Amino acid sequence: MICMHNEKGSHGNLPIMTEAILLVGGQGTRLRPLTEKTPKPMLPIAGVPITAHQLAKARDAGITRIILATSYLADVFEPYFADGSAFGLELVYAIEDVPLGTGGAIANAGQFLLSDADAPITVFNGDILSGHDLSGQILQHKNTDADLTLYLTEVDDARAYGCVPTDEEGRVIAFLEKMPDPITNRINAGCYVFRRSIISSIPLNQVVSVERETFPQLLSTGANVRAFIDTSYWIDLGTSQALVTGSRDLVLGNVESSAVTPHTGSVLINSKAAVHSSALISEGSSIGAGCVIDSNSIVIGSVLLDGVQVGEGAEIINSYLGKHVRVGARAQVIDAAVGDDAIIGVGSRVESGAKVNSGEQVADGAHVSA
Repeated sequence: MICMHNEKGSHGNLPIMTEAILLVGGQGTRLRPLTEKTPKPMLPIAGVPITAHQLAKARDAGITRIILATSYLADVFEPYFADGSAFGLELVYAIEDVPLGTGGAIANAGQFLLSDADAPITVFNGDILSGHDLSGQILQHKNTDADLTLYLTEVDDARAYGCVPTDEEGRVIAFLEKMPDPITNRINAGCYVFRRSIISSIPLNQVVSVERETFPQLLSTGANVRAFIDTSYWIDLGTSQALVTGSRDLVLGNVESSAVTPHTGSVLINSKAAVHSSALISEGSSIGAGCVIDSNSIVIGSVLLDGVQVGEGAEIINSYLGKHVRVGARAQVIDAAVGDDAIIGVGSRVESGAKVNSGEQVADGAHVSA
């Protein structure tokens, strides 16, 4: 869906257009079975898809036009977001017939940009939730006349990530792969501001990794690559437990998103859910439309998507339940992920990182763990 028009500059009647690319093409293999029918960026946290939170963050930072770079289950996005007008944005859909990697996806989406060669183009990874100052990142990019500005965050243990060292002036000096003894705890946090001409230089219709190819090549040619260091909230939503944590933090207000429905207290319960007065819902749980929570049941720090049924005396703790899951009476689901339409039998126990596939039935009284 492409709406071509001319934007006027700061001396015209319209503000200067600010554009972004959102990378939402990943398959989310670590999140199966939740991603069997739903692409990772469309999995709800705190009541709406991950992508809705990212669009809201971009809009709130002054971005007006976003190209969604889609691939896996690409046809799911447009029916939900349409042309973006309901979200105060203009949305364009750039579909990859085959996955092209992060750089290839950016190049493919870049064909739909309208900005000039020196304009700042923000690029988001589709599986990151952060509280970082995006408008500050864009402003720093402009003020330093950077070719590329990377958002870096700090982690306690950088061994699981590649690290990104910088000099005293905030210039990036290397992109280092995972190592047993990282020289810095600053890592690539998945949000970049490119000079438009850099995006135009990435080869089209080729598999390209910006992390392993584009970024190191920019350093080797002496490009002005800057770091925007922000140590506020950040989480990679690549696992079901990370989804639960991110959703809980949004509901509790530990990270802000204007896409979250205004609510009071420590839970988010859809107005079309039915919760028995004796049920206990707590610790940042999110309950979707059409859910039915029976008497004396407990839901703690969990995500229940639309249509979930929880039987009498059942317990759902730190878990993510897909659409129309049925949890039998006195069953326990603890630290688990349950796919759409699954059935958890009466008195059964699913725990310790277990994953129940979509449509699967756990027998009454069964014990399932990872």
